[in-house]
Amino acid sequence: KDRILQRMVSSIKQMADKKLKIKFDKWFLESSLYSSGQIDAVLQVMKGKNLLYKFEGAIWLKTHMYGDEKDRVLIKADEDPVYFLSDIAYHWNKLAIRKFDKVIDIWGADHHGYVNRMQAAMKIFGHEGKLDIIIAQLVRLISRGEEIKMSKRSGTFITLDELVDEVGIDATRFFFLMHDFNTHMDFDLDLAKKKTKDNPVFYVQYAHARICSIIKKAKKLKLKSTNKKANQGLEAAEQDLIRELIKWPELILDVAKSYQVHRLSFYAIDLATSFHNFYTKCQVISDNEVIEHRLKLVKATRVVLQNVLAAMGISAPERM
Repeated sequence: KDRILQRMVSSIKQMADKKLKIKFDKWFLESSLYSSGQIDAVLQVMKGKNLLYKFEGAIWLKTHMYGDEKDRVLIKADEDPVYFLSDIAYHWNKLAIRKFDKVIDIWGADHHGYVNRMQAAMKIFGHEGKLDIIIAQLVRLISRGEEIKMSKRSGTFITLDELVDEVGIDATRFFFLMHDFNTHMDFDLDLAKKKTKDNPVFYVQYAHARICSIIKKAKKLKLKSTNKKANQGLEAAEQDLIRELIKWPELILDVAKSYQVHRLSFYAIDLATSFHNFYTKCQVISDNEVIEHRLKLVKATRVVLQNVLAAMGISAPERM
């Protein structure tokens, strides 16, 4: 059993690090909460606060006193602890022992009913306001216009590992980030694999590749100064692109505060759209000369677009 567990954990670590490009500072085993005595320590704290009682052979926690709908079982009558107990201890480990300032949990929609009890536990230990819980809705995979049916009971499912193999890590990340946590998601496999502007990640990355191509070509030519000021004489497409660029600093701060990461994807699409429109309507290179202020605008767009893609964990290719 232990060897199988080790192999499974090793496989998950490798997938997260190598394939998904997700960095975890610390991997934590639930069993360590028991072996280290932290479960017992948490129980002693709750006992000291007179928050535990026995009923029908089980040990209950008075969570209703802290905003939960009712009290919750921690240890069943057969003396087996429930998951809630180790969840409490794990959060206690983060906040009381490791001194985290903030903990952010992302739970599936089927765990919505656990929010109040966990927040009640935070209040019990004096950590109210330090835990934010995000509820993420379910994902459906769509192929050829039809849902791919999956069932845990029958063992029919597609893993995240397999999804990345199918469509690539950039498309996987972008498509997941396009949807608000509160909305159900349809992941279109066919669209994710397209190499056309219909595929949003291709569309955004192509904008970056186009920018790099312009800058590379401009290095070989001389600059042509236009003496145009930023607040007058600019084409409508130039103004639109500038307006889009200056949204970035405020947007990234708002996303960090609200956790609405889907706004990054839509901003990337809007920025790419503004740039493609600018590229079509405004020549950067004319008669083998570079229009200086437009080249600066192209370079500014590259900086912002690289930052957006980096924030999403998506590559910014120089050629496509």
